[in-house]
Amino acid sequence: MEKLNVVALFGGQSSEHVVSCMSVQNVAANINKEKYNVILVGITEEGRWLKVDSLDEVKNDTWRTSGSRAVLSPDATEKVLWVIRHGKAEKIPVDVVFPVLHGKNGEDGTVQGLLELAGIPVVGCGVLASALCMDKDAAHRLVRAAGVAVPPSALFRTGEGLDTLPERTASLTYPLFVKPARAGSSFGITKVEEPGVLAEAVTAALAHDSKVVIEEAVPGFEVGCAVLGNEVLTVGHVDEIELSGGFFNYTEKYGLITSSIHMPARISQEKETEIQATAQLIYRALECSGFARVDLFLTPDGRIVFNEVNTIPGFTAHSRYPNMMRSIGLEFGPLLDRLIGLAVDA
Repeated sequence: MEKLNVVALFGGQSSEHVVSCMSVQNVAANINKEKYNVILVGITEEGRWLKVDSLDEVKNDTWRTSGSRAVLSPDATEKVLWVIRHGKAEKIPVDVVFPVLHGKNGEDGTVQGLLELAGIPVVGCGVLASALCMDKDAAHRLVRAAGVAVPPSALFRTGEGLDTLPERTASLTYPLFVKPARAGSSFGITKVEEPGVLAEAVTAALAHDSKVVIEEAVPGFEVGCAVLGNEVLTVGHVDEIELSGGFFNYTEKYGLITSSIHMPARISQEKETEIQATAQLIYRALECSGFARVDLFLTPDGRIVFNEVNTIPGFTAHSRYPNMMRSIGLEFGPLLDRLIGLAVDA
C-alpha cells in the first residue's frame, strides 16, 4: 500500500509554542513509518512556515534557522505543500495534515479553515468546534444550553472600565478565577481571593486576550475524559488532578511539582460512567470530531460541572490524553493511526 504523506504542523504563534514543539517530537517518533511519510512543518513565533528535514532539528531546537520556507497551498485542485529551496520551488503532495498546535493560531479554527479551503483532511476538530472550544465563554453558553452545569461567571472586554468590575461581579462568590477567554495552558489565569486584586488580575488576563472570563471557583477537584471518534465515540478512563494548593497552572501541568494525576480517578464506577456520558454529551454539543479532552469538575456533593474542552490536547510522553487512551488498551502508535484514519475517512 502506498504511504500517505502526513504533514505534522508544530510550533505556532501562541504562548504554547514550546509545548507544541515537545508534543510533535512524541508524535513523529511514534507514528507508523510503514504507513505514513511524516513531513515536519514548523511555524515560528513570527509566523514563518518552515519545512524541517529531520526530527533532530526539532530536538536540538535548530529548525528555525535550518528549515526551508514552506506554505500549504489553499488551491483545492492540487493539495500540495510548496517548499522553497535555494531559490527554487518544489511541491509535495499532501494527503492529510496533523496539527500538533496548541492555543491561538492553531487550535482555534484558523489553521483548520485554511485546510478546509484547500480540501485537505485534517486530524481533529473542524473550524466550528475548534473556535467554540477555544472560547471559554462561547463553550460555556452552549454546554449550559445542553443541560450541563457551568460555573457562575461574568465577562470583561478590552476598552471597558475597570471601575465596573464591582458591579458586574456582585453576584459572584469569592474566590474567583480570572481567565483569558481564548488562551491555553493556564496562561494569564489568576485565582483571586478578595476584591482588592481583581482589577490587577483582569489586566493580566487582558495581556493574552481581549475577552476575559471571571468565574466562581468550583469546590472539589478536576477530572478529565479523553474522547475519540466521529459518529461512534470511544472514551478513555477518567483521570483526576490532585492539587496540594493553588491551581493547575502551566508549571504544574508540565512539571507536576506539587500536584499529582491519578489514572484512573479515585471515584466509583458509577460516577466514572456518568462523567464519561457527560463528556460525550459536551463533545456532541460543541460539534467536536476526531478527538478532544473534556475537562470537568467533580464537587464534594457529586455534581459534575463543565470546565473546558481541549481540541488538541498535549501529546508529550506524559500528557493526559494518551495516558487515558492507554488505560483502555490503545497505545500511542495505534492511537495516532486511529486519528489519521478518522480524518481521511471523514
